[in-house]
Amino acid sequence: MAARSVTFSFEETTPKTTPPYNVETEAYVYGAEADTIVYDRRHRRDGGTAMTRDDTDDSPADLRERAARDEEIADALEDLLEELRDEDIKGSRLEGLFDEVSSSNPNIWNIVSAFIDVEDGEAIVTDESKLAQGSWAPEIVEGCDTMITLEIEYGMMPDEFAYTAGKKLTQRIEEFRERAAEARERADELEDD
Repeated sequence: MAARSVTFSFEETTPKTTPPYNVETEAYVYGAEADTIVYDRRHRRDGGTAMTRDDTDDSPADLRERAARDEEIADALEDLLEELRDEDIKGSRLEGLFDEVSSSNPNIWNIVSAFIDVEDGEAIVTDESKLAQGSWAPEIVEGCDTMITLEIEYGMMPDEFAYTAGKKLTQRIEEFRERAAEARERADELEDD
């Protein structure tokens, strides 16, 4: 399988406190029969987790299984969102993310990502990783189902964190629900053919 390297570049400005930084990453695109998989080198884990995938060769059973998994992840994220809204940040599953976002030096770090794995229907935050002016911190999390990313804001208050992280979780939930619906629709189409 031949690999092709592609370099992406974009400029990102954090309001008021930091100048624009040119952020570059390199991705590897692997082509295999009717399948295209893109890996971001910064996030590459052993075995590689596909960021994009063409599922045109999947069977209806495979698509329904993927839809069920996406629904399971969305349900687990909804539980995490409910915890975020109803309980104190201290002692919650997102306490580590809050600590990193609210206490990290914004002159060194730009954003923090919380990597989330879903096991037995429960969302588990497996790690938090900070992005430092264009290069990822060395922590790499294997087997992550999803992640949420927040900008560093030193001194962020818990209610602001709950609102901001809640918006990110809501976006992820909607994405997983849409993916599940699309997979079920594709499975129905294949069964009708």
